[in-house]
Amino acid sequence: MNTFDLSRRFVAEALGTGLLVATVVGSGIMAETLTHDTALALLGNTLATGAMLVVLITVLGPISGAHFNPAVSLVFWLNGSLPARDFPAYLLAQLAGGIAGTMAAHLMFALPMLEVATKLRAGPAQWFSEVAATFGLVAVILAGLRFERRAVPWLVGLYITAAYWFTASTSFANPAVAVARSLTNTFSGIRPVDLPAFIAAQLLGALIALALMGWLLKPETVEQHQPMKAEP
Repeated sequence: MNTFDLSRRFVAEALGTGLLVATVVGSGIMAETLTHDTALALLGNTLATGAMLVVLITVLGPISGAHFNPAVSLVFWLNGSLPARDFPAYLLAQLAGGIAGTMAAHLMFALPMLEVATKLRAGPAQWFSEVAATFGLVAVILAGLRFERRAVPWLVGLYITAAYWFTASTSFANPAVAVARSLTNTFSGIRPVDLPAFIAAQLLGALIALALMGWLLKPETVEQHQPMKAEP
């Protein structure tokens, strides 16, 4: 059972989501500044994000569970791991922290604190990518918690590092991060008009993962058989 009160868990979720978004946005700005090679810029963005996830989940996981993601919190609420009364606080912390992370990244690179993104991210391929990316993320988390809890920070960091490259959407897989990225008109941005479809796809992927992994990870029930008696 978590021994930290809701106020400290709220701060941990806001801080973690903020640092995650600052990493995504800031590394994207840095990469775009240093190179005109899109593949190299994406690689820099990827490595920074994956590394930061390992750090944040390791140090903040013991406090709040290190969700940093409304889709993950939704799954934990639905499977009973997160009390229903705490879910709104987690959601608010993640959204507020994400927006603060965008603002922090902009301040570090002398940009306006908030901007409206103009980067087009739409279409069936992008939406399906978000379903797949979020499905994979939630599946990795649930299976990791079941079989190798200590490895979860690395599992998540490595999964997102890979998913940046195998999905057409570069694996947002996080509604709070998507909202925050709609407020930066830089390498990692997404147009606000594209958000609803992205978020719907992410939530769908998370729910599919919850349903499948709930069945896949369910322990087998061992039937107790009485020993057969010898015939007289």
